Amino acid sequence: MTQDELYLRAAAEFGPALARLARAYEADADQRRDLLQDMHLALWRSFAHFAGQCSLRTWVYRVCHNTAISTKVRRRRKAAFVSLEELAETAAPDDPEIAAGNAHALARLETLIRRLAPPDDQVMLLYLEDVDAASIGDITGLSARAVATRIHRIKALLSRQFLKESSNG
Repeated sequence: MTQDELYLRAAAEFGPALARLARAYEADADQRRDLLQDMHLALWRSFAHFAGQCSLRTWVYRVCHNTAISTKVRRRRKAAFVSLEELAETAAPDDPEIAAGNAHALARLETLIRRLAPPDDQVMLLYLEDVDAASIGDITGLSARAVATRIHRIKALLSRQFLKESSNG
């Protein structure tokens, strides 16, 4: 397949997942659109070097997560990255605009994941896209065991944060 054909296939197959990925990495709508455009450009460029060394899905996620992380690091706005331990100690931000129920939980989850430092944010976003630990390892360069450990720790952390938020509000 040519570079253009590979890109078109990947964009058709993974377009919605890439939009969710951009949304998870970027809260601001304009910056999210820029990030999604950057991911698509990086993906198209990457197919000039794609030799089938991994699945198309793994390649797409690897390229797009790396693009998102690079963008996130460059932008480092006011809030600095925090470790899992520091995030666990951070109080939940007030969010009176967000509706109750699932919408609130999803927004809270995205906020918490956005604050994680790479590769923790990357691992969790891939996990939420139902990517298995071995594939996440291929994408991030971590071992499958390290991925499973991180997922377990992050899930426990997120659970504590949600419980903390429920008891405070």
